[in-house]
Amino acid sequence: MIFLNKIRNFNTLQKKINTMWKEENNKLQRSFEFQDFSEAFAFMTRVALLAEKMNHHPHWTNEYNKVEFSLSTHDAGNIVTEKDHKLADAIEKIYK
Repeated sequence: MIFLNKIRNFNTLQKKINTMWKEENNKLQRSFEFQDFSEAFAFMTRVALLAEKMNHHPHWTNEYNKVEFSLSTHDAGNIVTEKDHKLADAIEKIYK
């Protein structure tokens, strides 16, 4: 029973995270906003270390306090794959 509850909790969290990310034009997209440039850059640094560890590197942009992601898997023909969803989940954990 405990195992089933963990699965349900994970699925609920997954649905909540997935509503924050939009899948459009074969890309998983999301924007983040921070207090200032330093906070945005610190976030990007943490994501960069994570992406390197996962060997899945995002396309992103940064302008002052905003960071925008556009995730797709190049090796799969620039479509959204499980790798992108896993990276998006990990990015959300860093953001929180």
